[in-house]
Amino acid sequence: MNEEHARLQVPEHLVRPTAGAPMLAVLLGGFAAAIGSFIYAGTAKEPLMVLVGIVLILASFIGLFGLMVVNPNDSKVLVLFGTYQGVVKEPGFYWVNPFNAKKRVSLRVRNFETGVEETPEVKDATGKTVQTATKRRHPAKVNDRDGNPIEIAAIVVWKVVDTSAALFQVDDYNDFVHLQSESALRNLATRYHYDSEDDEGHSLRGNTVKVAEELQRELQERLRIAGVEVLEARISHLAYAPEIASAMLQRQQASAVVAARQKIVEGAVGMVEMALHHLAANKIVELDSERKAVMVSNLLVVLCGHSGAQPVINAGTLY
Repeated sequence: MNEEHARLQVPEHLVRPTAGAPMLAVLLGGFAAAIGSFIYAGTAKEPLMVLVGIVLILASFIGLFGLMVVNPNDSKVLVLFGTYQGVVKEPGFYWVNPFNAKKRVSLRVRNFETGVEETPEVKDATGKTVQTATKRRHPAKVNDRDGNPIEIAAIVVWKVVDTSAALFQVDDYNDFVHLQSESALRNLATRYHYDSEDDEGHSLRGNTVKVAEELQRELQERLRIAGVEVLEARISHLAYAPEIASAMLQRQQASAVVAARQKIVEGAVGMVEMALHHLAANKIVELDSERKAVMVSNLLVVLCGHSGAQPVINAGTLY
């Protein structure tokens, strides 16, 4: 936390206000006393009691605005004429200064998925375009480290832990969390390859745990100023953009074919070597260099070929 941030930070402090039930009884008693004053003023011809009754009604009515309820995993931040008074986090029924502004801040765990939110358009019977209430969220499009356009989205789980920072450090902490999460995800995607051909290279698809940890760490750094704790951040959608998805699929298929062929060749060479070793060790047949070359060629064709081998009977000799 830098010096400027520390100077602007309003320290959060908890307050324990007056219980609400006794004060509600007092206020109801004030209304009853006001009614009694009016009755007494009418019977005893005392104009002063009318003024007392009016004062009691006004005081009791204003006092009702000081009653508040704090639900579990909820809080009420108290501000009196622009001065921070404290926060009430303990659930219950309370009474505070009725001139306090009571701002609610939820302490519940929340989650959302990043992406671009769109409201689909539909046309009515007259052909006029109207907006529907249903919104759809699309993954963000960004370039990875290689410059390939990809679609990426993440799920962020968070909660408010400092109500003072959430209210007074940022304009709207909810929008702040969404925008910073989108920015952090885009920044992270540009630092990684979508997929790495090297097993030791880091990539979005091959190192999901490391990517999630780095995303959570970067988000926490960004959102600390708003009094927000990031509980979890993980990639929920990862794919190539539609315009290059087909080409990248062919590339992946070609890489898979090459890798499979490499394994086949390595196995075939081992089998040929084992066959020649057993033939020589058991003295089944003596082969010169030329016959060994022909045998190796035939075995490699049989073991590495796509189709089944076609047997050929040699009625003569090699020469």
